[in-house]
Amino acid sequence: MSGGLLVAGTTSDAGKSVVTAGICRWLVRQGVKVAPFKGQNMSLNSFVTREGAEIGRAQAMQAQAARVEPTALMNPVLLKPGSDRSSQVVLMGKPVGELSARGYHGGRQKELFEPVLACLEELRGTYDAVICEGAGSPAEINLRRTDIVNMGIARAARLPVLVVGDIDRGGVFAQFFGTTALLSPEDQSLVAGYLVNKFRGDVTLLEPGLDMLLGLTGRRTYGVLPYAHGLGIDEEDGLRVSLRGTVRESVVAPPVGEDVLRVAVCAVPLMSNFTDVDALAAEPGVVVRFVDRAEELVDADLVVVPGTRGTVKALAWLRERGLADALARRAAEGRPVLGICGGFQVLGEHIEDEVESKAGAVDALGLLPVRVRFAAEKTLARPVGEALDERVEGYEIHHGVAEVLGGEGFLDGCRVGAVWGTHWHGSLESDGFRRAFLREVAAAAGRRFVPAPDTSFGDLREEQLDRLGDLIEEHADTDALLRLIENGPPSGLPFVPPGAP
Repeated sequence: MSGGLLVAGTTSDAGKSVVTAGICRWLVRQGVKVAPFKGQNMSLNSFVTREGAEIGRAQAMQAQAARVEPTALMNPVLLKPGSDRSSQVVLMGKPVGELSARGYHGGRQKELFEPVLACLEELRGTYDAVICEGAGSPAEINLRRTDIVNMGIARAARLPVLVVGDIDRGGVFAQFFGTTALLSPEDQSLVAGYLVNKFRGDVTLLEPGLDMLLGLTGRRTYGVLPYAHGLGIDEEDGLRVSLRGTVRESVVAPPVGEDVLRVAVCAVPLMSNFTDVDALAAEPGVVVRFVDRAEELVDADLVVVPGTRGTVKALAWLRERGLADALARRAAEGRPVLGICGGFQVLGEHIEDEVESKAGAVDALGLLPVRVRFAAEKTLARPVGEALDERVEGYEIHHGVAEVLGGEGFLDGCRVGAVWGTHWHGSLESDGFRRAFLREVAAAAGRRFVPAPDTSFGDLREEQLDRLGDLIEEHADTDALLRLIENGPPSGLPFVPPGAP
């Protein structure tokens, strides 16, 4: 077998990432050697591969679904927004510059097309199947000329396209029809059909609409996936983070001890790698919420200041909202605070930034004896160490270089009283360390909370990925999907007017 598929969407957040992961997990369970791919990803959630390359966390998650090691080939271009109008461009896992949206779409994106296509072809030469994820919508006609992630890559690689629509938002038939009708005849010839995502209710009530859609477009629907609660798999965009879905929709297990533990996460601007706290939310009796007001910290047993792509901007935001003063009061009272990456930097004494914000010298919150200097070269690493007598693994993604001037060592950062700071993302996924850390937090907070002795974050993640594979296997026409992946776009697909302007 040697094949591929592009999973496109009618909108952002239609479910492309989870459908791609589900197809990867279903295929690997059938004995197919499969890899994920996304030519261009825009996300503040990223991951470091074993070779030290930065890629989107969604592709790392999809690689786990496919049971393969993630590499830069799977996400050759990563855009990390620094504002509404500019992003850092990461090529093959390394930052190559900062560009405005106009500058990127005006020329640089076109230059990246051949390297992106070469990565896809290398994967296709190595794996039985490559399941590609699109971005946004393929019907963004203003961007089609420079597209390297949707129909541009599909046409160059002759990939069949499956369009996913989120029916929970409403208007899914119009989305399917309109997406198809706004593509050129050449692009339409690759659109094989549709997949309905997040359906609630009796699927027989939907079938007349699917039949009419087939009549209007000449394209079939390959499956109707039901709405599944608690699938908190790594998201890419915006602040509708994976954790929010997990906390609000899943059944919260009762605490092992007498008390629950309340965690407040400061929703700082340009928040990055907020998936760090997913492992906390997986613990029975730990309640996690995102906050943006000082009064929301009052009843928190632990406050987390997460990573950010704008450290100086986050520092100003904390001060403007009174959160900085609330954090200082917590530190003075011996109440737990954890800063991760950019959050660690804002807890220090001083920041020298001529790279990210170009703000120069800035006084930080002064809760930890740390001075930070931003370097032009980004640190990308997969450290392993020990804290609280437990083995810890993590990953680092930062321009800020920390000089620790005191306190107690903590994962290459430091601790002073109940305030901890580290550059290590992902450390809380180490089960033994997470339990030891939560015991410390509970003691400092005066809570009779006891971590569950058997929670395995890795096992929970595997269960979620298996659930995604089950959704595909049970609710999609897998025989038809397999033919599509093996044989490419069906012949004779009709043109749906008016087509691209």
